[in-house]
Amino acid sequence: MTALATPMAGSLIQSIDWQAVAPPLITAVVALGVLVAELFLPTRHKPLLGWISVAGLALALLSLVPLRDGTRATFCLRTATGAADRTACSYVADHFTLVLQLLVLAGALLAALLSMHTVKDDSLPPGEYWFLLLSSAAGAALLPAARDLATLVVALEVASLPAFALVGLRRDGKGGEAALKFFLSSVTATAVMLLGVSFVYAATGSLHLTRIAAALPQAQTQLKTLALVGAVLTLVGFAFKTAAVPFHFWVPDTYTGAPVAVAAYLSVVSKVAGLSGLALVAVVGFHPYGRTWGLALAVLAALTMTLGNAAALRQRSDTPHSAVRLLAWSSVAQAGYLLVPIAAAGYGSATARDPLGATVAYAMIYGVVNLGAFAVVALIAGRIDDYRGLFAARPAAALAMAFFLLCLAGLPPGVIGLFGKVVVFRAAVDSGLGWLAVIMAVNVVVALYYYLGWTAKLFQPAPAPVAPGAPEAPGTALRIPVPLTLCLGLAAVTGVVLSFAPELVLQITSGSLFG
Repeated sequence: MTALATPMAGSLIQSIDWQAVAPPLITAVVALGVLVAELFLPTRHKPLLGWISVAGLALALLSLVPLRDGTRATFCLRTATGAADRTACSYVADHFTLVLQLLVLAGALLAALLSMHTVKDDSLPPGEYWFLLLSSAAGAALLPAARDLATLVVALEVASLPAFALVGLRRDGKGGEAALKFFLSSVTATAVMLLGVSFVYAATGSLHLTRIAAALPQAQTQLKTLALVGAVLTLVGFAFKTAAVPFHFWVPDTYTGAPVAVAAYLSVVSKVAGLSGLALVAVVGFHPYGRTWGLALAVLAALTMTLGNAAALRQRSDTPHSAVRLLAWSSVAQAGYLLVPIAAAGYGSATARDPLGATVAYAMIYGVVNLGAFAVVALIAGRIDDYRGLFAARPAAALAMAFFLLCLAGLPPGVIGLFGKVVVFRAAVDSGLGWLAVIMAVNVVVALYYYLGWTAKLFQPAPAPVAPGAPEAPGTALRIPVPLTLCLGLAAVTGVVLSFAPELVLQITSGSLFG
């Protein structure tokens, strides 16, 4: 199937490559189907909506298989003769798109399995919840394929707006406060980004990333400053979505106030969506400013990983919700590592885009183990101290949590975590960012303190009951629900397989991610 039909000269009508747009389209259609189905299903059958959502995400993942053959594009501009200009398309399904869509949809699938436990225990409205989750996932899947600033902004907002409502679905009062903080800070970032987009359009006369990159070096002298300011403001908007310092302040309170499954979704799928947009805008659209934004992102990466780890060190294990707050600050630090290869891409020459493979590889590794850690938190929740003695009560859950934490720390047997950090470290060194590699190495060592401290609690003796009838150990009376077991099992098995064969990640992200 061709990406574009051959239209008559001057015709503005073009065919749509439905197969190329299938992943986000299927997700969006299933979202609407779930919302309508909820109106007709009796209460006792409402849990079926969760399984329908999981099936829809699985179908969206399967729709990626036919797209492996090569680059496909649709919604392209026309040349003066009416022919399609394949260098200026709004939707492109290339290697970069497919790998990021794989990560986004797989992460959303695990988050959906995790959500079945959350929807039931927190008494969340099922129809609204699944509609919002799938809608956000559809926007996140569209974002890596977007190749013009208008589509990027729309996709980013489609991914973000349902997330605000997901955070606010919690009915204990904390959800509303967390959603309000998330909403206000995100709206501010979006306003700044739209201002930047308008500046870029005024200076270049185009919204398509490839045409922006071609027009920036030829911009008129009086417009060069406007274009540079526009590029900075646009990147600021995407930096907020990735929780990069100083745009990270919403993360701890939002993760704590949101349902655990929503916090897991935000920490992986939402973050990956923001990173894909940041990579596209910087590497493709603002490539002529590579040295400028490369240095800026390198500084942001250093600040983000340092402040994230410093804040994680200050978390007390006996405070309420300390488990989620520690993972929240950990996700901020991990965002710093994810920014390193994107910054390195600004310093390359002929291979400027190659370091992006390191970001994608690390994002895949981080996504798997972080969702697995949140699955255990959904089972136990509470304080980090509540995990003391978990091995005696739930050996499988404790071993899985220990594996996930060691992966995040980059220690054996979590080989895949160490592999990911080595890949990112090498990207920084190869691009001449030795100082950033040193800062990253120091932060990796610092992070060992809180990761190993949490891991040690899993194998410590359980605390004595403080009152008659109190449970002897965390998780003693818990029966793990089937969806939560599936989420935990898939994350653990994937992490173990990748630890034995880490080259699988490089095979997926190998080669040039664009084209």
